Amino acid sequence: MTPPRPLKVEAAARTLVLLEELNRHRVASILLLHRATGLPKSTIVRLMKSLCAMGYAVNDRRQGGYAVASRVKSLSNGFHGDPLVVEAARPWALAFTAQYHWPLAIGVLDVTSVMVRFSTIPDSPVSPFHGTINMHLSLLRRALGRAYLAFCPAEERSMLLDLLARSKEPEDGLIVDRKRTLSLLSSIRKQGFAERDPTVEPRSSGTIAVPILGNGKVLATVGMSYFISAIDRQDLIKRYVPLLQNLADNVAASAEALR
Repeated sequence: MTPPRPLKVEAAARTLVLLEELNRHRVASILLLHRATGLPKSTIVRLMKSLCAMGYAVNDRRQGGYAVASRVKSLSNGFHGDPLVVEAARPWALAFTAQYHWPLAIGVLDVTSVMVRFSTIPDSPVSPFHGTINMHLSLLRRALGRAYLAFCPAEERSMLLDLLARSKEPEDGLIVDRKRTLSLLSSIRKQGFAERDPTVEPRSSGTIAVPILGNGKVLATVGMSYFISAIDRQDLIKRYVPLLQNLADNVAASAEALR
């Protein structure tokens, strides 16, 4: 006869099973976790509250579920949640949109494009888009991508341009040729921000973006989308570019503090 397991061991086992399942998803709902683990929903809710309180998980109601948080790294090297920079950017991005209304997006490099990992579109009353989470954006035509390609180290930029030259995606084509593409990227670095290619739809809106820098590389990029008819370009550059650059510096500092 097998002796019954102590209640504390059972609770610990359930917590680890739940955390293991959570780690398999970018965002997981209570229903998804219930179906995957077989644990009662009430138990999952209780355990998730504990994991959130301890810093192992975060409840992101805007994306409809829970995600692993940075403290998971203390358990192993297998942290598969959003990069620390995305976690660090959330409060800064939300505060920006609350004050200035325009939506922000945080993008991270994903092979030869930038993928949007966080957005304040749900919090913006004037967003040109309905949703961009997990959208892949061109490094050559989109503001978030251009901000990455222009400010990343020269060796990385060269490698990415080589990869893009072999891509079949329509937006991955060089801007006429490599020389002119490099000239465009140099101009972006000099002005300190990137803009979406004006020929890319929707033409009724625009995006400006800046890099979030740390340890000599681009950790992520942050961009603000707006209706072209609502903002004069000079006002856009004078007012919002410095705000984005300041936000990027704050996010970089917050990301460093989380390490």
